[in-house]
Formats: sequence, structure tokens, C-alpha cells
Amino acid sequence: MTRVALGGALAQRPGYGGHAWALLNYLLGFRALGHEVLFIDRLEEGMVASDLERDRCIEWFVAVLEGAGLAGSYCLLAGSETIGLSRHQALERLEGSLLLLNVMGFIDDEEVLAASPRNVFLDIDPGFGQMWRQLGLSDVFAGHDAFVTVGEKIGDPDCLVPTCGLDWVTSPHPIPLEEWPLAPKGRKLTSVGSWRGPYDPVEFEGRRFGLRAHELRKLISLPSLVSPEIELALEIDPADDADLESLREHGWGLVDPAAVAADPDAYRMYIEASLGELMVAKGIYVETRSGWFSERSAAYLASGRPVVALDTGFSERYPTGEGLVAFDDLDGARAGIEAICGDWERHSRAAREIAVEHFEAKRVLGRLLERVAP
Repeated sequence: MTRVALGGALAQRPGYGGHAWALLNYLLGFRALGHEVLFIDRLEEGMVASDLERDRCIEWFVAVLEGAGLAGSYCLLAGSETIGLSRHQALERLEGSLLLLNVMGFIDDEEVLAASPRNVFLDIDPGFGQMWRQLGLSDVFAGHDAFVTVGEKIGDPDCLVPTCGLDWVTSPHPIPLEEWPLAPKGRKLTSVGSWRGPYDPVEFEGRRFGLRAHELRKLISLPSLVSPEIELALEIDPADDADLESLREHGWGLVDPAAVAADPDAYRMYIEASLGELMVAKGIYVETRSGWFSERSAAYLASGRPVVALDTGFSERYPTGEGLVAFDDLDGARAGIEAICGDWERHSRAAREIAVEHFEAKRVLGRLLERVAP
């Protein structure tokens, strides 16, 4: 049996069920392909504010992985301590792996990177890392042998994400369909995400590339134009009180992600209880024509939830119009919502078919390994 290792940040984000799934989809997908898996994370001094918070992070990390049936398959490097496998055990297993798929280059431990026979960078936030490197702010790509991105238009003439002279392999997020079964029709259009996210807007080549907040503001009047309720499980700082007030005044339903999506099971149940998703991408994904498509939206599709999505260029890669409806502006979003509500059952079937054809984990990850494995 071959082994595939994944490196990423899980312990640092307790209570983020959707973020956990972004990693679990890869681990469970590789396992479904017949590979043994190894997950490596790090939790260093300065990442948490207190011992109590550190304990919470570790408890969350273990609960997510054990709950997914991944006992004995993980190592959290927590200073001089390790959670799960010892450092020696993890290094030994890593040496016998096909590769380390390193999400956003989060694993930077030199001994770990040296133990891996092949280090593959996995870019899930296309545009940020590339622009940071071109601006001389940060080089998250250093120390890697191959480069994968979910920005499926990177390298196209109309895509503004710089390639940095690297040979990018494009690949969508995988969805293990057995984890995302069809569910009965829900009542609300929903989505889960953050108002701003962990990164600041980027000034690059005379343009300012923005965040989700900038795109949502353009759609502020949407709830009054459509029949279904639109509810966002939105992480938004109370300091953004003017935006909060505006969203509420215009009829957006707002819930705390910590209340409805605080672990992988709750997150999945929230998606399954939805009518569909309104997906509003970060401005940087839209403005660069990156081709980014959310793993969250892929999970909605797999569950038979139609997705009305702000187009990042993904419409050049995936079928749209039934199950997945792309839009560019307020009128397009309204029309897309009206379309899926007009014949929900047809759009639900089409949504699942798109997930099966384009995002099924074994197919996506099998193809990826063919392109990046040694």
C-alpha cells in the first residue's frame, strides 16, 4: 500500500467545520483511492494566546481526525511535544510516502521537508501567494518540487494571477461523494464564510484586489429581489458594524458560523438543510479570472444543492445553467436564484451530476497523482 502525506493548518482553527472539511476531503479521498494517509500540522508558540487556548486547539485537532476515522494517521508538531505520532514515527512514515502535499506551504519544518521524497505545494488561495512573491513580501513556494493550484485558469492569457515562472498543475478540490449524500429540499439559500478572511487586499501592478466583503456590498439589495430567504453563516468582526447594519437592513439573514457549523458534522448538516448556495467569491478570485471554485460549493453540489455562484472564470471549465448557475452582477444573481427556484428538482439532479463528473475525489486525486507523483 502506498502512502500520501498532507500538511496543513487544522489545529489553529478550532470551531471551523468548513475549514476542517477542506482538509478531510483530501485525506478521505486519498484513502478511498487505496492509499494510506498521513496528516502533519504544527502548533507553535505565538500561534495561541494561552495554555487554555492551546488545549482547545489540540482537543479540536484530535476530535476532527479521530471522528473521521484517522486515528494513528496524524502528527501535530507542538513545540517539543507531539500529538499523535511521534516526530520520529512521522518522519519515518513520511520518508516512505509518495509525496507531501503541503497546503499553502504551511509545513515549513526543514527536517520534515527534507524527509519527504517530493514536496508539492497546494495553492487553495490563488492570487495571494503569487502576488506576495512578485512584490517581494513572502515566498511561500520555496522548498517545493511541484506546484498545484485550484485556480484552474492560472496560465491562461486572460488570468491576472502571475505564474511566478512556475509550472502550475491545476486541479479542483476533491469531494468524497460517500461523505456528501443527497438530502431533501431545504428552505433557505445559504453559505458559510468570512466577511474579510485572514488576508488583506493586495495592491499589485496598479490595481487593488479585494476580498469577499467588497463583492457582497455590490449585492446588498439582493434579498429584497428574490423569494427565498438568504442566510449567511458569516464570520464578521463586530467592528464592521456599519456593514452588519446594512446587511440586516437589506434583509440578509445572518447567523454565527460557530453556532451552525462548529464541527464537520454540523457544517455538513447545515449544507444539507439548505435550498442551495449563494456563493460570493473573494474579489481577488473574481478580478483575476483565476478559475477558483470553492470546496464548499462542490459539497453543496454533491448534496444536490444547486449553486448560484459569482463567476471567477470557472464557467469556462464547468457546465453552467443547470445545477450550477454563474453570475457577474446583481441582475445575474437574481435571475440565477429565480431559475433554480423555478425548477428545483431539475437543478438538484444536475448539481449532483456535476459533482459526480467533475469533483469526485477518487477521479480528481487519481488524476492529480498521475501528474505530480514521482
